[in-house]
Amino acid sequence: MANEQSALDQWVMGLPKKGWFQWASKWLVVPFWAWKTPVKKLEGGPSYSVQPGDNVQRMMNLVMPLKDQSAVGRAEAALAIAANKDEIYAGLDNVGTVHFARFVIVDNNICMFSVYDGDFTNYIRDFIATIGSVFDGVVELVAGGEDVIPSEHNVEKFIDWVHAHDMYQVPDDATGILRNQEAQRGDTADTGNDDLELLPRQLILQLNVNTNVSLGSGYRAYPGYSVAQVRKQLGIGW
Repeated sequence: MANEQSALDQWVMGLPKKGWFQWASKWLVVPFWAWKTPVKKLEGGPSYSVQPGDNVQRMMNLVMPLKDQSAVGRAEAALAIAANKDEIYAGLDNVGTVHFARFVIVDNNICMFSVYDGDFTNYIRDFIATIGSVFDGVVELVAGGEDVIPSEHNVEKFIDWVHAHDMYQVPDDATGILRNQEAQRGDTADTGNDDLELLPRQLILQLNVNTNVSLGSGYRAYPGYSVAQVRKQLGIGW
C-alpha cells in the first residue's frame, strides 16, 4: 500500500529510540548544530496581542536562580517568602489584576508563578508600587538581583530583569515556535521544515538554549458559578 513504510524508512524512524543514537545526538550532533547554526534565546512572557480576550488571565512564570544553591540557600529563600507572606498577598490584592500567584523552589531556583490580566509592563509597575520593597528581600537572594534593587529606584531595569527571567511561552500553535524564531531573525515568511514528527532542527536548537519554557498559554476559563455566587447561595457573604 502507498502508506506502508519501507524497511529503510522504518529503520530511520526507529533511530531516536536507539541508545547509541541518543548518545550521539546529545553529545555530538546537537552541540555541532549549536556551534554551526547558533540561535538566540526567545524572550519570555506571552506573545503580544491586540485581541482583548488574549490579554485576560495571562501567565508569568518567573524562574530566578539562587545565589546560594545549597540547602541553606533554599532555606533562606523559603524563610524570605514566609516572613513576608502577608505583605506580599496584601500587595497582590492591591494590584487588582492578579488572579493567582504562588512561590515554589525548583532545582535551586526560587520561582513565582502568577496569572494576571492586561499588560506585563503595567503589572510589574503596579507590583513594584505595592510590594517592591518587600519583594526586594527575595530578589537579593537571586543571582544578579543586587543589580536591580531597590526596585523602586530601578523600575525600568527591574522590568527588564523580570522579563529576562520569565519563561518563554511556546505558542498554542504547534509550529508557532518556528515562526517566532523566523520573526526574531527578521524573516516574516513561513519557511523551513514544519513536519514536527521529524523534530525540526530549529526546535531542538531553541530548546537547547532555552531549557525552561511554558508549553502554550495554558487552559483559561471561568467556572459555571463564581465564588461570589456560591457564597451568596450558601448565605456566607463576604
